[in-house]
Amino acid sequence: MVRPDRRPTTVADVARHAGVSPGTVSKALNGGGQLKTETRQRVIRAAEELGFSPNALARSLISGRTYTVGILTTDSIGRFTIPLITGAEDALGAGQMAMFLCESRGDAIREQHYLRMLLARRVDGLIITGKSSNIRPSLGHDFPIPVVYALCQSESADDFSILHDDEQGAEMAIDHLLETGRRRIAHVSGPLSHLASQHRARGASTALARAHESMVGGGTMHGEWSEAWGREAALRLVRNGDPFDGVFCASDEIARGMTDGLRDSGVAVPSTVGVVGVDNWLVMAETSRPPLTTIDLNLSELGRRAATWLLTAIDGGELTAGIERIPATLVKRRSTEMEIS
Repeated sequence: MVRPDRRPTTVADVARHAGVSPGTVSKALNGGGQLKTETRQRVIRAAEELGFSPNALARSLISGRTYTVGILTTDSIGRFTIPLITGAEDALGAGQMAMFLCESRGDAIREQHYLRMLLARRVDGLIITGKSSNIRPSLGHDFPIPVVYALCQSESADDFSILHDDEQGAEMAIDHLLETGRRRIAHVSGPLSHLASQHRARGASTALARAHESMVGGGTMHGEWSEAWGREAALRLVRNGDPFDGVFCASDEIARGMTDGLRDSGVAVPSTVGVVGVDNWLVMAETSRPPLTTIDLNLSELGRRAATWLLTAIDGGELTAGIERIPATLVKRRSTEMEIS
């Protein structure tokens, strides 16, 4: 360990200690060059004696691995990637793996640049993720390192993708509203083009049909993933005049806008209408008035599972083709509490 009062050990220090040139040290520690085994071992031993990251270097040279993993995302604000990385780190940290995070902004050219860079750094594996569970292009089966698609779905059925279970989460949301005595339930979601919207609408319809109830308005109301859309949808529901006592919103942003819109229209939440969101995004759910009951997609667990599968593949195991879904959980807050008389 380098002491605070001592300068860091350099390649030149290792070279002097081993009696070789700095270039030979670099070749030995990077696993390159045509060096005698005795010379390489002498350099590694010198690096160890001087505290020049000996464990990682020696382990890397012995195994042929860099003990690094690439994370490539399209999530520019980290809303989904940060909790996923938190879970991935729990799994990777146990194996003393480091992560390189690259954000492509959804640009195909930028993504190719980062892929080349990560391969040049000889990462052992790659997690592809983003801000949407929509289908994305596969990197192909000739990609030289293992790849796990997390929170997004590869277009190839032969790849391994791990996603949150939107249908199960939506069913859980509707079941909760029904359990609190609501029967006239509306569903307000994001763009129809998003798979998350489609799957959450399907889950909501399944749960309502199971309870022999129909969706208010005859179907899902689609708009943007925004508070503004939630407020607009609340106004539409009130003006339509079709009685409703529960709303399942497909995101916490929409749900927070919904509670604001209902309050502005004189509709009390939760005593008159119960509201459930999705994401358990604390900045939205806990600061909403009232705080939101919501579906937690368990992104940290999703990240942990993705990293665990990736480690299995790096160690020589096979990734199962297809999709694994992580179950969601219900987090109860005041937006669905029934008033106690």
